[in-house]
Amino acid sequence: MLAAFGATTPLEPLAGGQRRVWRSGEVVLKPLDVSEEELRWQAAVLADLDGATDLRVAPPVPSTEGALVVAGWTAWRYEPGSPPRVAQYGDVIAAGRLLHHHLARFPRPPFLDRRHHPWAVADRVAWGEGDVDDDGGRLPHVRTLLAVRRPLGLADQLVHGDLTDNVHLHPELAPLVLDLTPYWRPPSYATAVVVADAVVFRGAPLDLVDRVRAVEGEPFVQLLVRALLFRAVTDHLLAPEKDEQWVDWFGPASRYVASLAEA
Repeated sequence: MLAAFGATTPLEPLAGGQRRVWRSGEVVLKPLDVSEEELRWQAAVLADLDGATDLRVAPPVPSTEGALVVAGWTAWRYEPGSPPRVAQYGDVIAAGRLLHHHLARFPRPPFLDRRHHPWAVADRVAWGEGDVDDDGGRLPHVRTLLAVRRPLGLADQLVHGDLTDNVHLHPELAPLVLDLTPYWRPPSYATAVVVADAVVFRGAPLDLVDRVRAVEGEPFVQLLVRALLFRAVTDHLLAPEKDEQWVDWFGPASRYVASLAEA
C-alpha cells in the first residue's frame, strides 16, 4: 500500500485523526472516512484552491496508477504546521474567513442529502431540519438551546464545518486548512463551531463568545446556538452512554449563550 502511493520512508504517527494518520516523507496516509464520491469532490475543490496565496491546502495524492483509494487507504500531501493553542483561535477564525471567501463560488455538493452519519444528522437537528429523541430527559442542555433557537435569514454557501483542529499554523507560512468537511450553511456558522469547540472542549474562556460576537454582529448568537446544538447532538449520538458527562461539558456554555439569546 505504501509503494502504491510512492511512500518510501518509515511511517511515523501524527497527532489527531483518531490516531489513524501516518506520515511517510511528503505523504500523509489515513483510512478512507468519507464516500468515494465525496473524496473525488474534495480532490477537485482542493486542486482549485491550491493556487491560493493567503492559505494552504493539502490535496489528496493519487496512487501510481491514478487511484485515490488503495485497500481502503488514502494519501494526502504533507504540509508543515501545528494545531492551534487556545490563544490562537482568533487565527483559526481568520483563516476560516479567508477559506470561505474562496469557497463562495462553489455550488452545493449533491451528496450532502445522502449523508446520514451522526455529524450530518446533528447538523440537521441544529437547523430545525430533524429531531433528536430525548424522551428520557437526558439532554437538558439540548432543550435549553432549542428553547432559544430563532429563525435566521442568512444566505447559505459551502462551508468547512470542522475547522477547530483542522487549521494548522506556521510562523512563516500561510495557515493550512485540512480535512475539508462540507456543509451548506452561512459562513459565520463555521466560525460559531470553532467558538463552541473552544469554550466547551479546549479551555477557552466564555468571553471568547463576546469578542467574536462584537466582530460578527448580533446574528452570531443564533449561529452559536446552532453550533452548540450541532456538537451536543453529535456527541449524544456517538456516545449516548456518556450523556451525564455531556451535560457537564455543555451546560455552562449552553446556559451562557441561551442567556444572550434571551436578552
